[in-house]
Amino acid sequence: MNVDVELRPTLEDLRSIDVFHDLPTESLQWLAERMELRESKSGDLVIKAGTPADYLYAIFTGEIRGERADTGQVFTAPAGTISGLLPFSRLTVFPSNAYATKDTRAAQLNKSHFPEMLQQIPVLPQRLVALMADRIREATRADNQREKLMALGQLSAGLAHELNNPAAAGQRAADYLRKAVKEFRTANVKFAKLNLDLESRSFLIELESDLSSNACAVALDSLERSDREEKLADWLEKRGVVDSWMLAPDLVDSGCTPQVLEQIAVRLPKEYLGMALNRLTASLNINRLVEEIESSMKRITELVRAVKDYSYMDQMPEQEVDIHNGIDTTLIMLKHRLKNGIEVVREYDRNIPRMTVRGSELNQVWTNLISNAIDAMNGKGKLRLVTHCADGKALVEVIDNGCGIPPENLDRIFEPFFTTKGVNEGTGLGLDIAARVVRNHGGDIKVHSKPGHTVFGVSLPIHCVSKSQEDQAVRNSG
Repeated sequence: MNVDVELRPTLEDLRSIDVFHDLPTESLQWLAERMELRESKSGDLVIKAGTPADYLYAIFTGEIRGERADTGQVFTAPAGTISGLLPFSRLTVFPSNAYATKDTRAAQLNKSHFPEMLQQIPVLPQRLVALMADRIREATRADNQREKLMALGQLSAGLAHELNNPAAAGQRAADYLRKAVKEFRTANVKFAKLNLDLESRSFLIELESDLSSNACAVALDSLERSDREEKLADWLEKRGVVDSWMLAPDLVDSGCTPQVLEQIAVRLPKEYLGMALNRLTASLNINRLVEEIESSMKRITELVRAVKDYSYMDQMPEQEVDIHNGIDTTLIMLKHRLKNGIEVVREYDRNIPRMTVRGSELNQVWTNLISNAIDAMNGKGKLRLVTHCADGKALVEVIDNGCGIPPENLDRIFEPFFTTKGVNEGTGLGLDIAARVVRNHGGDIKVHSKPGHTVFGVSLPIHCVSKSQEDQAVRNSG
């Protein structure tokens, strides 16, 4: 952007700025005599990141836009607005590059003129402070949204991982099922042609049913499974059964033992044994694969239900809820971070009644507190979740045996943007958001910490009613 100190903005230029439009002519004249006109082409660098924040900018035409490299936050200064440094601001350097997105005409005022400007134009301090407050509010809102999106991204990644396992297992079982059904049909045709009496056929059908109900009833370690498979394979091979090494693993899965095979051998002619066992294993495989698909779909359904419960989809913002359900669904959502070394201990007081709360907001509190506990334990340790009643309040404690919070940080832990985490690991808004949600429910949140024992305690009135409900009750009574 080119600066021409000989050119000054006109009074009409200044009147195009919202903050200046109704100022007296002498005030506008004072500003015009001290501001430097700047012009830039679309794409020009207007402000360089890291340069001293020495100027207030008035944008007459065009637009200036910048993006913070650390947060990705985008700001835009269109025509008719003020940008750059404002009086009373603590800004020392510009945090990002800013470019003209259109051909832009603007003027700059050095901060050395600020004290005199506030004296010469007494109406400006209130306007500029209001403008700065709006900026802070917008920046805070954007940071809050970013914090929520970061949490949502972490939950989404974990949920995708949790869904992928049962989905992949279900797909794999369905592929095997197709093959098992084909094998069963072939074995069944051969079995139907056998010259067996009704009693022998009935025995095999009953045995098949019994083995199906007992399949995989006992979990076996790899050594024990290998021993059983070897024994069954030896038994089958001695009796001339073809592909004994392929049948043995399926028979072990079904709970079949050499004693059961002896019962079959007694009932059937030797030449029929192989075909009967082929039909039996094919039938048992179908039953096992159906159970695997059913288990996978059940797990997926549970995860979907947990997401709905966590977000309170299809419900009004305020509901009567059991806070324990909210904590449990939060644990499901964070399961991917808990299952590799964190022991979860629940100590719930089930006498706590259902409470009227904003369920999804309260779940965000549990998410932030539990996530911080996981971080403090570096993924390994004991997490205790304790609830109880006292003095008409529900108390929830999230306790971890992690590294603890340094004493000098305890008084600042709920401050917005304060974080003890490394760069790009946290925004410092998680606990601030949690505290504000709890306060909006008429509750309180406290922390006590020492190495190996940190407690975040949340107290909520048993009959939580949000401010919006109170306002509605007042209107209804009126």
